Amino acid sequence: MTDASRNWGPTPHFSEILRTFGQIGLLSFGGPAGQISLMHRVLVEEKNWLNEDRFLHALNYCMLLPGPEAMQLATYVGWLIDGVRGGVVAGLLFVLPGACVITLLSAVYLFAGDVPLVEALLFGLKAAVLGIVLQALVGISKRALKTRTAIVIATAAFVGIALFKLPFPLVVAAAAVFGALFPPLGRATLPDATPDATEQKPSLHSFVATVVTWTLIWFAPLAIMLPILGLEHVYVAEAGFFTKLAMVTFGGAYAVLAYVAQQAVDTHHWLGAGEMLAGLGLAETTPGPLILVLVFVGFLGGARLAGIDPLLGGLGGAAITLWFTFVPCFLWIFAGAPYVERVRNIRWLASALASVTAAVVGVIANLGLWFGLHVLFSRVSETRVGPLVLPMVEWSSIDAGALAIAAVAAVSLIYVRASIMIVLAGAMVAGLLVRMV
Repeated sequence: MTDASRNWGPTPHFSEILRTFGQIGLLSFGGPAGQISLMHRVLVEEKNWLNEDRFLHALNYCMLLPGPEAMQLATYVGWLIDGVRGGVVAGLLFVLPGACVITLLSAVYLFAGDVPLVEALLFGLKAAVLGIVLQALVGISKRALKTRTAIVIATAAFVGIALFKLPFPLVVAAAAVFGALFPPLGRATLPDATPDATEQKPSLHSFVATVVTWTLIWFAPLAIMLPILGLEHVYVAEAGFFTKLAMVTFGGAYAVLAYVAQQAVDTHHWLGAGEMLAGLGLAETTPGPLILVLVFVGFLGGARLAGIDPLLGGLGGAAITLWFTFVPCFLWIFAGAPYVERVRNIRWLASALASVTAAVVGVIANLGLWFGLHVLFSRVSETRVGPLVLPMVEWSSIDAGALAIAAVAAVSLIYVRASIMIVLAGAMVAGLLVRMV
């Protein structure tokens, strides 16, 4: 498997890589917008482990892949820093903290019902996420919107997704095609195309070996379970379902949650509709990608239908969900990243990816709007005006406590440049006090 080559400094010690990506995994609240912002702040600005252009180039590629883009970005950056070993460590540490938390909360939910204390503790974090998203929007806008064309692309992406409800893959594909057809218009946004002096050309042998290795790793548990448990067992059904999701989840978690709910609730009967919403709420307030809501689904399905002790059944369902959701991400990165690094030297391809970055600004703005409305208001609806779908809020339902926490978090992160750890800890305490009052 081809390792990355780098020309911006010596490879950090492996123990420092573990510490850094472990910290990112523990603090990766806020969905992809906040997570990408956190990684940029730590890896580019603070650690200087890679430069701005490499970070944006990796982000462009990950936005085109199925699966959680932030987790794949962490894997890509880890691969750039320390090869396959670094990519595996970065990807695992990004997912595992949130996976452990959501598994624990799933068990509490199953055996204790509502979790008001946990909800109170995480209420402040949920509000502080708005500050993190705003910081991400401001920071990425400064880096990606350097031309009028880039601003137009970002605005069109926001309008297309937020008001016309266009599919995310369509918006990204349109931006990529535009950038490829009109590379001079986006020239100011292109990454540095100068190749590394030590950069190695990827080989077909390495590509095939990577694909075969990670495909075998991906499907090994299913090959073991199928003859033992049979096709109808819940674990086999979960493995097949989440394998399919891993290959079609373009556009992030929100793009596929309706399909997941329909299949998990109506077809497989792993949980109820209200429980699906509860799981989404828990996943939104834990570190890691929002797609970790699938762990909640897998846990409840295994607990109820595995035919063994509910706790053990649930843990098995959660493990299967994690495996078949995230192992494919390593395949996409390790097989494709060496080739993606080479296309930095092809101007029209680099321009297409740069246009995708501009569109991502609009996507993040839409996420910020959606998340902000649902955090700050308890009653949110939509109304259709011709082809437009406009959000509507009941102003009397605004949560003043959430608004105050979000505002303080935004000011602290953007202007004071306070530590994210301090901001999140303070938000958690504030959220607990607000709920107690």
